[in-house]
Amino acid sequence: MTLSSRNYLFRAGIVVSVLTISVIVGTSFVILPLYPALLPMAARRSTDVVRFLVGNAAGSAPYIPFITMSAACFYAFITMIFIYYYFEKTQAPEILFFALFALSLTVEASRIMVPLRMAYELPTAFLVMASRGLLFGRFFGVFSLFAASLYAAGLEMRKQGNILLIIALLTLILAIGVPIDGMSWDSTLSMIYGYSSMFRLVETGLVLITTITFFVSAYSRGSGEYVFIGIGVFLVYIGRNMLLGADTWIAPIPGMAILIAGTWFICSRLHRVYLWL
Repeated sequence: MTLSSRNYLFRAGIVVSVLTISVIVGTSFVILPLYPALLPMAARRSTDVVRFLVGNAAGSAPYIPFITMSAACFYAFITMIFIYYYFEKTQAPEILFFALFALSLTVEASRIMVPLRMAYELPTAFLVMASRGLLFGRFFGVFSLFAASLYAAGLEMRKQGNILLIIALLTLILAIGVPIDGMSWDSTLSMIYGYSSMFRLVETGLVLITTITFFVSAYSRGSGEYVFIGIGVFLVYIGRNMLLGADTWIAPIPGMAILIAGTWFICSRLHRVYLWL
């Protein structure tokens, strides 16, 4: 993929981020009053990191799903702008896939479908479609991080288009094949889907492999910057999960802080690696 084509994708990502933020802002007047009524209707609480640590000591709050959804979209918007201007003239193959990871967080906007369904009495099929889009985005983000590590390990840059197509097809198959309960959601307003524990385990394993691959690349390429990039990958995954799985006031701020810290590690160190190339 040429530098101009990649930068075009970055600009398109910025536009997509703006559109999702606009949708959230435009519908907020309709959906925000419904959140207190939706929380008691949740089939179960989310299984985020903070709840794993403190149990049920921290109760769920009705507006946290809206806050985390909005924060994820703003993160994608700011990160895409940062990547575009920071890497506009820098040919770093890994940054394309990290940008796709950041952009994947815009699909969190699909969680507004639960309150919209209540407001406008929409068919259940809309919830299922939105949930498949949400799963596609979350799976796609993790696979994009893994693809970035393959380029650090020495994969040829000209195969970016092929890798992107493979990731998209694989993610689409997974998102379509997962059974979804169209009538039940958790405390983050994410629809409940089958094999969630298995997918969470596979995601974690894939991120660990990605982190280790960056560590190995640091040795094979003689650049210690990849160690920090690997740490950054692990941080963005933990931060993303804390942010998206939050249903209490405790989790969003540390989750976003960890996500931003990991993003800074990845972008700043990648820029150093390719600065003189």
